Amino acid sequence: MNTNKSFNTSQLVILGLMTAILLLMAYTPLGYLNIGPLAITFNVIPVAIAAITLGPVGGAVTGSVFGLTSFLQCIGVGGTSAMGVILFDISPILTFIQRFVPRLLDGLLLGYIFRGVRKVSNTSAACFVTGFCSAFLNTLFFMSALVFLFGRTEYMQSLMGGKNVLVFICGFVGVNAVCEMISSTILTGAVGIALYKAHFVPAPVQRKAQA
Repeated sequence: MNTNKSFNTSQLVILGLMTAILLLMAYTPLGYLNIGPLAITFNVIPVAIAAITLGPVGGAVTGSVFGLTSFLQCIGVGGTSAMGVILFDISPILTFIQRFVPRLLDGLLLGYIFRGVRKVSNTSAACFVTGFCSAFLNTLFFMSALVFLFGRTEYMQSLMGGKNVLVFICGFVGVNAVCEMISSTILTGAVGIALYKAHFVPAPVQRKAQA
């Protein structure tokens, strides 16, 4: 029983720590590097680490926090998103969906990705793959929601300039997405491995040998 309590306490500590780091990054220049209408975000890293250590639920919780802070920037809380301000003026509800839901789904799926990769590989590989997927899925979901929810608006039409949707997305995210993927892969992998060695990441479940 003491072991279970200790394990649960360690989970809460990790969740609280990742949430605190996420809030610190969201409300300081540490979390975003603004380039043009988009920003390179490093906030996916705490989400990925939470997913690694706490599974899908932990990833979903921190992803929700990330999504909420991203939405609040649309109204000037904790910084300002140039694009977010414009989208909020178009539709506050759609803007909340576009900012919040992709980050929630990102965190949730990362927990399953880590578990899945570790079953066919090892913990180190799973940490690096989860780090890469955190940035990749964040960009994929964010841009997909942007085009789906606001693609017909005058603002988005002016940005797209008549380009094919896929061409627009690739050109629009460009260097930002690549930088996010590289930084998230390296940092998440390194931190995840360190936490595994420190026994903050549950050991893989050993399958019983069949008779």
